[in-house]
Amino acid sequence: MKPIQRIAVMTSGGDAPGMNACIRAVVRSALYHGLEVYGIRRGFAGLLREEIEPMTSLSVGGIINRGGTILRTARSEEFKTPEGVRKGAEILSRYGIEGLVIIGGDGSMRGGVELSRISNVRIMGVPGTIDNDIPGTDYAIGFDTAINTALEAIDRVRDTAYSHERVFVIEVMGRHKGFIALEVGLAGGAEAILIPEVPYDLAALLDMLHRSYERGKHSSIIVVAEGACRAEDVKKFLQEHTPYHVRALVLGHMQRGGSPTAFDRVLATQLGAYAVERLLKGHTNEMVGMEGGRLVAVPIEYIQTTTKTVDVRKLELAAMMAI
Repeated sequence: MKPIQRIAVMTSGGDAPGMNACIRAVVRSALYHGLEVYGIRRGFAGLLREEIEPMTSLSVGGIINRGGTILRTARSEEFKTPEGVRKGAEILSRYGIEGLVIIGGDGSMRGGVELSRISNVRIMGVPGTIDNDIPGTDYAIGFDTAINTALEAIDRVRDTAYSHERVFVIEVMGRHKGFIALEVGLAGGAEAILIPEVPYDLAALLDMLHRSYERGKHSSIIVVAEGACRAEDVKKFLQEHTPYHVRALVLGHMQRGGSPTAFDRVLATQLGAYAVERLLKGHTNEMVGMEGGRLVAVPIEYIQTTTKTVDVRKLELAAMMAI
């Protein structure tokens, strides 16, 4: 098996805190092993525009604490076509790139697989998404930071909710999965958590609030995942059927930004270095991850054939704690 000499790294899809720490780990691990490293700006869109430049140890100095991604990120409709994939493969070949580390979500991983099917480039994926919805790993880069960012906001809002005896409906990110809502709702002591995976009943939510008020609890926090419902819709329903003062708050993209937590920095560093190690050993079409505290690698095809599910016991625990 021919050893590789030149690799590239890119970030693709939505940004996530900790991506810079991962870029840093990929670059410095590769340099440590004597490889040349290139950075591809703006994901697959940048690849097709040949936004490719060599990276050195200095290129990634002072970025471990920065949110976002210094390589920037974008989505590419052109790359979704067979012609776009062929163009990308030709560009990588022209630059002599033999291995590619892609930091992003499942869509980014699929793009890498398409590249490998028509080229000899070894592909290694690193999960980077605040949604934490990628199977094959307990945690994706950015999730811990996102829930801590949301939790800080909820803690602040609870002070106002208590002072003014109000109900706050707080919407967090999660179009298809409720990992963020479930984790931050449980950590923030939310009275109710609404997620896409579990059917909810607004009438039951109403009854819960009535019982809370009868017990003397005159403020509540309700956390909703954007994929389950909109905070404004829940607010409107509650205002129409209760005398309570209800406010809605959408945290939105603020959950994607900010300096990564220590957990995300360490996770990103471990995964970035491990991705380079797997490439050096000849592996391809894998995603590296962390399961049970151990570094693992799974075929990218695996993450495309299964889904990651939330632990509904946490939802039951949150309901118990809201009594």
